[in-house]
Amino acid sequence: MFDTMTFTKVVGGFCGAFLVFLLGGWVAETVYHVGGESHGEEHQAAWVIEVEEEGGGAEEEETVDFATLWENADAGAGERVFNACRACHQLNGNNAVGPHLDGVVGRDVGAVDGFNYSGALSQAADVWTPENLFAFLENPQGYASGTSMSYSGISNPEDRANLIAYLESNS
Repeated sequence: MFDTMTFTKVVGGFCGAFLVFLLGGWVAETVYHVGGESHGEEHQAAWVIEVEEEGGGAEEEETVDFATLWENADAGAGERVFNACRACHQLNGNNAVGPHLDGVVGRDVGAVDGFNYSGALSQAADVWTPENLFAFLENPQGYASGTSMSYSGISNPEDRANLIAYLESNS
């Protein structure tokens, strides 16, 4: 009833299942991490799901110095951040769901011809300075209540500074 052929089939089945499990893990690592497998470099998550922590401790958030972030901003890293913006904005002078972002740094708020703004932005600021963009990109609804931009914002201050540097380099 239990001969060597049955035992071989059982062991082969377990080895095959383990191989599928290992290959699935390797594929998941490749898909969900930027850069794949690298030695000596820290992995950066491709998709981040932000979750608010409950009650933790009485830790205060450290204030972010925009001037320091702006000095160290990397336009190349900002290009990667801009990939999330591409769904609604373009850099070629054409409007999409949102207005084009050519020359947005230093441009008057609500100044793109042919785009129907909600009006909330012009009440929040006059010109898109790097500081105004930094605050707006953190929480668009909080910065300009009533804006039609439905994006929830970029919580990482370095990513916001890098994105602004990228937008300024494409002016």
